[in-house]
Amino acid sequence: MKNLSILLLLSSMMSLSAHAAQDFSDVKVAATQVVGDVYMLEGAGGNIGVLATDKGLLLVDDQFEPLAEKIEAAMKEIKVQPLKYVVNTHYHGDHTGANAYFADHAPIFAHENVRKRVAQDNKKTGAHLPVVTYKDGVKIYLGNEVIELMHLPSGHTDGDTVVYFSKHKVLHMGDLFFEGRFPYIDITHGGSVKGYLENIKKIRKSYAQDIKIIPGHGKLTDMIGLQSFIDMITYSIDLVETALAEGKTEEEILTAGIGEQYESWGWQFINEERWLKTLVADLGK
Repeated sequence: MKNLSILLLLSSMMSLSAHAAQDFSDVKVAATQVVGDVYMLEGAGGNIGVLATDKGLLLVDDQFEPLAEKIEAAMKEIKVQPLKYVVNTHYHGDHTGANAYFADHAPIFAHENVRKRVAQDNKKTGAHLPVVTYKDGVKIYLGNEVIELMHLPSGHTDGDTVVYFSKHKVLHMGDLFFEGRFPYIDITHGGSVKGYLENIKKIRKSYAQDIKIIPGHGKLTDMIGLQSFIDMITYSIDLVETALAEGKTEEEILTAGIGEQYESWGWQFINEERWLKTLVADLGK
């Protein structure tokens, strides 16, 4: 299991390195209005949330550094107001890559472990680092909105934050939600398969059932979409735990597969094989 964890880490690092070298010149950053003053921006990497008020803007995640000016331009098309705050939902480079650019305009908020991991794991310094950190959460007041930041431990990473626009009833879940696809659970950096499931179940119970949800990856959705995601992860854990209890090897589990019901959830970064290997590595400890 230890060797597999190392392989998963190396794979994720290679993926981030590939993104760093990627040509972003053809990437378009498109805005979708979610509700009222809340928007979702899509480009490359994690979905971005924007609150656009007459008192200024708040940005949730900022994708990759080469896209910073495109992100800024998309924000100006929504509303020409100064950027007041930036929030990082976790430390991964496709959510924090443009931190240094936007740090010139506004302070960056994040869980305390995000600052540590951006420095230690992403090897970034200075303006790349969040400057306001918290242990459990914090509220930001902007215009007429109250933005609630809540940390959830040991899920996607050890520094996950969900961001709730309380008056608009919109939740940005960062990478605690991969809509319609297998999640990347960073078990080498504080993530946990069972912790991930526990966190998203908590979210399902903690917020109003008619909210809109911006996932870290995938299309805009709601509590029905989140429940489908919960069902998939619950099924996957039960499948692999049962197989491990029966003494089956990783090879046998991979050969049997995830089952017809969820085989379509594989995608470029986390295909069926990698999802099953993550489950085996974490549940088989």
